[in-house]
Amino acid sequence: MTELLTNPLSLSIILPAAAGLALLAVPRDNEPLLKGAALAATLATLLVTLKLYAGFDPALAAMQFRLDLAWIPAYGISYALGIDGISLLLIALTALLMPVSVLASFSYIKEAQRGYYVCLLLLEAAMIGVFAALDLFVFYLFWEGMLIPMYFLIGVWGGPRRIYAALKFFIYTMAGSVLMLAAILWVVAAQHAATGVWTFSIPALYGAALTPEAQFWLFAAFALAFAVKVPLFPFHTWLPDAHVEAPTAGSVLLAGVLLKMGVYGYIRLAVPMFPRGAAEFAPWLAALGVTGVIYGSLVAWTQRDMKKMVAYSSVAHLGVVMLGVMAFEPAAVAGAVLQMVNHGLSTGALFLLVGVLYERRHTRMIEDYGGLAKVMPGFAAVFMIVTLSSIGLPGLNGFVGEALILFGSFLAYPWLASLAVSGVVLSAVYMLGMYQAVMFGPLRHTENKILKDLSPREWLYLLPLLFFIVLIGVWPNPFLRRAQAAVDSYIQLAQPYPAPPDTLPAVVVRK
Repeated sequence: MTELLTNPLSLSIILPAAAGLALLAVPRDNEPLLKGAALAATLATLLVTLKLYAGFDPALAAMQFRLDLAWIPAYGISYALGIDGISLLLIALTALLMPVSVLASFSYIKEAQRGYYVCLLLLEAAMIGVFAALDLFVFYLFWEGMLIPMYFLIGVWGGPRRIYAALKFFIYTMAGSVLMLAAILWVVAAQHAATGVWTFSIPALYGAALTPEAQFWLFAAFALAFAVKVPLFPFHTWLPDAHVEAPTAGSVLLAGVLLKMGVYGYIRLAVPMFPRGAAEFAPWLAALGVTGVIYGSLVAWTQRDMKKMVAYSSVAHLGVVMLGVMAFEPAAVAGAVLQMVNHGLSTGALFLLVGVLYERRHTRMIEDYGGLAKVMPGFAAVFMIVTLSSIGLPGLNGFVGEALILFGSFLAYPWLASLAVSGVVLSAVYMLGMYQAVMFGPLRHTENKILKDLSPREWLYLLPLLFFIVLIGVWPNPFLRRAQAAVDSYIQLAQPYPAPPDTLPAVVVRK
């Protein structure tokens, strides 16, 4: 039991979960304590994550900070945790966005605050658990458990169509999860039939004895579940509704973390477990990703609601990421991993900025603004940096990830990579067009003349995101270096005819 609290990876899951449950004992009307406790819990989790980041050895391909406690030993189920460079970066992103989301909610959430902060904290525990799980049973529990608090965040504290958006989000993701559950039972049963041993260990199942036909269908089941979560075109239709109706923090976490779980699922489960199936589907998934780039960009261009525009831009950005993941080239995969972090920072900041405007004017329509740079110069400066980051300006974080993806994927899919470049051009068109319409020109609406610039609290949660947007843009190597060994392992495991188990990288050797 002591290992649960002494292992920093386990502690990063237990801390927010325990804090969320403890908040249930706080009186509903004690607003300062609810806010302070939620912020303190997310900051404590961030500190634990910094310990993980500092203690991580980039030279090792093996899973680090391992914890493996027998849970249901008769069926080979254990509470197994561990991280490589890819999951480390995504956990760090999650831990950074959580206190930002809590701070952003202080003035936005007025009702049922206790339930709101409980949902945020339980959501954080589940999200970190997904990235840390090394047991399929545990992974699935965290994967499904994450849906519940997000459903309530959208359905209770969302906009006018929140019930519709929450149900659509839940049904889409649950439908994909059912297929994944069936595939999990199939692969575990197949491994038991071949070895006589029950195991849900993810690394152990990388070498599962499966026929090419079985790999094809199992990969298809996993791929569909993850395609819904990415979301990959044409499984994206739940996303705009969820983003538009979710509260600001919900949109930040949905774009910043939850969408990355779909891509992470391909990297951690679908491709390494079923490499022959992945080889069959990879070109089609890459093509769907590029289709999403073009479609998402064109639809975003037509939007007049700023939040919906940012939502459709996520379809385009994640399409580029999927192209990189399915290229199986070192530069492309490394760029995709970095771009997941970049998208979380840039798009999370965009949703926060749109939320700032909505709190002041209660409208997200572009035509309701204009000339805001005159009355909100600080806000305009931050919005400009984040906008340029989103469109991939050199010197900011978005450029590094997209450039690596396009360079690397050109070696595998030259035509698809060439088409994906259009997303860079189109993103500049709609994002800069939106920025110009909102920030410049005359102050056409009287209400906008009295708008206040960013408050100290708003600067406090925006500055960390700006810091990493610039840092990754000018010095990406520390982040790429931590993920490199895991990227190399992923590419080797993705080979349709892998080397014998004793020659596989350390990431597949169970402790």
